[in-house]
Amino acid sequence: MSHIKPSRIVDLSKEIFYNRQDPFFMRVRIKHHAHAKARWLVRLLGLPFKLFPSDFAGWADDTITKMGVHSTTHVDAPWHYGPTDAQGQRLPAVHEMPLDLCFGPGVVFDMTHKAQGEEIHVVDMEQALAKSGAQLGPGSIALIKTGRDRYLGTRQYWKLGTGMSGPATDWLIERGVLVMGIDQWGWDLPFHAQITKARRNKDGSLFWQGHLVGRKRPYWQMEQLCGLEQLPSHGFDVAVFPLRLRNASAAPARVVAFLYG
Repeated sequence: MSHIKPSRIVDLSKEIFYNRQDPFFMRVRIKHHAHAKARWLVRLLGLPFKLFPSDFAGWADDTITKMGVHSTTHVDAPWHYGPTDAQGQRLPAVHEMPLDLCFGPGVVFDMTHKAQGEEIHVVDMEQALAKSGAQLGPGSIALIKTGRDRYLGTRQYWKLGTGMSGPATDWLIERGVLVMGIDQWGWDLPFHAQITKARRNKDGSLFWQGHLVGRKRPYWQMEQLCGLEQLPSHGFDVAVFPLRLRNASAAPARVVAFLYG
């Protein structure tokens, strides 16, 4: 059995911890339990202190007391975009993500030149792909590099960025890409930018358009990635395994890239 060991593994996921700078809807709370508490639990279960192993300090434990499924690096399921597809069929929740979609060749699209509030269009995707020399196909995992992960942990993080248009999202799906991700708070433009654009043009279809492609052509989307600047444009693999949360719209995920050679 052949096995190629990667020369480097790059973590593309956020650390999970409480940050008071996060907006209230993103804050994570974790209660850390000291080792000594376990000693009392063991005593209550019947083992006298005098029989404890000499090097038994107890065990540490931790409880996540608050964390939304969209609060950190995560995978959105088609269920997040709406309850049914365009034909009225129920869309899959995150526990139904096929495992064969969770690992595949990665392709980075460099969108760091896009200005704040400027949308990513099909021509941007075509130019980035041509410049990189990469190829897309069924099973490819597309990573949109905006550079906005530099705002992680700040109060402005969720308000800053570019965003994928509906046609650009559709363009990826047409080329066989069913898993895609971005290194900013959301896939679309920041909410206030979407709302301003929809009101200015008197066109409601401009709101959440990248996500809503998934109502017609279901796909899986990663948000709040980080560290994409460590990757080449292609020639690496990506693994993205969301927690198996039954009937959930999304799930936190550890996303990593495997580099070879």
